[in-house]
Amino acid sequence: MGQPHLPTTESCVRAIREVAVACGLDLTVTDDIGADQTSRRTSAGVFSVLDPDGTLPHEAYVELTGSPSVSVRVFPDGDARIVVDGVEFDDVPRDSVPAFIRSVHGGLAYVKGRFFPPGWWLVVPLPGDETYKELVLNGALTPWLSSKVRS
Repeated sequence: MGQPHLPTTESCVRAIREVAVACGLDLTVTDDIGADQTSRRTSAGVFSVLDPDGTLPHEAYVELTGSPSVSVRVFPDGDARIVVDGVEFDDVPRDSVPAFIRSVHGGLAYVKGRFFPPGWWLVVPLPGDETYKELVLNGALTPWLSSKVRS
């Protein structure tokens, strides 16, 4: 079962809003529109707003309240960076962002410890056999991460 297709940054932000309402969370959205404003357009010329193909890139930064702290940066290229209590998940497809947030705030995410290689991993399972796993750097477990540890 795949995720619904989210063709634009705005459609992804709308889907995040729906998840936030369902989970009882508040959110703050910051929009960056134009080639000179988005973070991945370092080669954009001065006062250049459009991409070379004539499109207007749109990037959004979303912060969700509550525990854990979650922030999402949705890029115009179709992917996102999600940070959960300091753990960064890069290159999450835009279509998977709402399900990712739903899994984190719905209690499906967990932390797994390993003896070798040593470390803690935040694991976020999504519907349809899709799982994201990232190393918790420096082994610094926040209270929320500590509460999600599985043996």
